[in-house]
Amino acid sequence: MKSRWWLLWMLVPLTGCFAVPRSGGGGGTELQLRRQERDGAGNWKTVTRTAQWDPRRTAVIVCDMWDDHWCQSASARVGELVGPMNGFLAEARSRGMLVIHAPSSVTGFYDGTPAREMARKAPFAATPVPLATAERWGTRWCWPDPTRESVLPIDDSDMGCSCSGTKCTVREAWKRQHAGIVIQPGDALTDDGQETWNLLAQRGVDHVILCGVHLNMCVLGRPFAIRQMVRLGKDVALARDLTDTMYNPERPPGVDHFIGTDLVVSHVERHWCPSFVSSDLTGRKPFRFAGDGRK
Repeated sequence: MKSRWWLLWMLVPLTGCFAVPRSGGGGGTELQLRRQERDGAGNWKTVTRTAQWDPRRTAVIVCDMWDDHWCQSASARVGELVGPMNGFLAEARSRGMLVIHAPSSVTGFYDGTPAREMARKAPFAATPVPLATAERWGTRWCWPDPTRESVLPIDDSDMGCSCSGTKCTVREAWKRQHAGIVIQPGDALTDDGQETWNLLAQRGVDHVILCGVHLNMCVLGRPFAIRQMVRLGKDVALARDLTDTMYNPERPPGVDHFIGTDLVVSHVERHWCPSFVSSDLTGRKPFRFAGDGRK
């Protein structure tokens, strides 16, 4: 079966899998932004539009790519993401995008480093609306907004861990960002909503890309993440192949973990922001987890 799988991949047209990254006129980056919209009958349909983003006015925020996680399966998938994410970030930097590392609750590990100081010393800038003040897990949090989104399509009430044959105990297992994620000169590091806004204002950033984990929790709810950035008026997009969810397939709707992630991506595309795949920047195949056996 494995050999036949690779044979199928070889039959895919090369223009689809190994496209050269496209740049628009004036050095803009071309993204294929996918979102879901209602048609005339009220049904959701997928719409993809080409957008030109000025990389000098674009930031990439890397959410909670910690060195460890209390859920073993989640930790393993983060490890898989590291290499593809480094490639994506390297391309983003080469185009002039600002990279912001956001490993929540462990920024103290980086005290005194250039990346941490860059965020801490960015001049204060007032936000157009107040930042979220609700608390969750000891941090400010943007809770679901019933005025613009439905309930999440997956049940993560058990914290979403799918450890096979073992019980993973909830704990704060992380101490730093994953050591494999490269922090380069010119990158910033913060988990604070105000500091993030200060950085964006300092650089004149209009466009924000979110990647990292976990989509149904932190990538949506953190004070620097999707809900917050949309509320603050930024043009936001999710790198949908560089994320993951906390979802246990034993919980409703009872689908495969990776189908569960796709459902949350659809939720984001319907209610918050469009998504795109990393190949729009890198020209390489979109990332796919090893455990995702779907054809």
